[in-house]
Amino acid sequence: MTLNLSEAHIERCDKDTEEMIAKENASFLNTPLSHLKQHMNEFIYIESNEFEPIKTDSLSLEVDDVFRTYMALLGLKVQKKHATIIKTYLEENLHGDEIYSSMMFSGEDGLWDINIPIDNMKDFREDMTMQEVTSLIYNFLEPLVNTIEQQ
Repeated sequence: MTLNLSEAHIERCDKDTEEMIAKENASFLNTPLSHLKQHMNEFIYIESNEFEPIKTDSLSLEVDDVFRTYMALLGLKVQKKHATIIKTYLEENLHGDEIYSSMMFSGEDGLWDINIPIDNMKDFREDMTMQEVTSLIYNFLEPLVNTIEQQ
C-alpha cells in the first residue's frame, strides 16, 4: 500500500537535542533513505492521520549509531496485555542474523514504544526512498494490528 502523505507533518531533527533542524514538505519523502547515513546526527519525524489504522500517530526514522542499521521508532497504541503478540510477531517477521528490536510499555502514555530495525524487514532495500520505507513499515505493522484487534 502506498500512503498519501501529502498532508503529513515532517521534520528533520537533531538526535542529540531533538531540536528541529528543518520542517519539510511531502516532497522530502522522495529523498533516498541513505540520507540518514549521510547525516547520522539526524532523525526524520513523520506525523500523519494515515497512520491511524496501524494504531500510531507518528514514526521516526533514523540510523542506529552503534549497529548502523535503519530504525523505525513509534508508539503503538495498544494495551499492555498484548506484549506476547507483539514480541512473537517481531521475532517471526524480522529476518537476519542480528536483530535488535526493542519494546517497552509506557503506562504514562498507554502505548508501546517500539524500535524496529527496518533492515530486517522483508523487501527492504537500501536504495528505497523515505516514502517507500514508510509504506514498508505500514505494511509490516498492519498484520500485527489486525492480529491484536482479533483478540
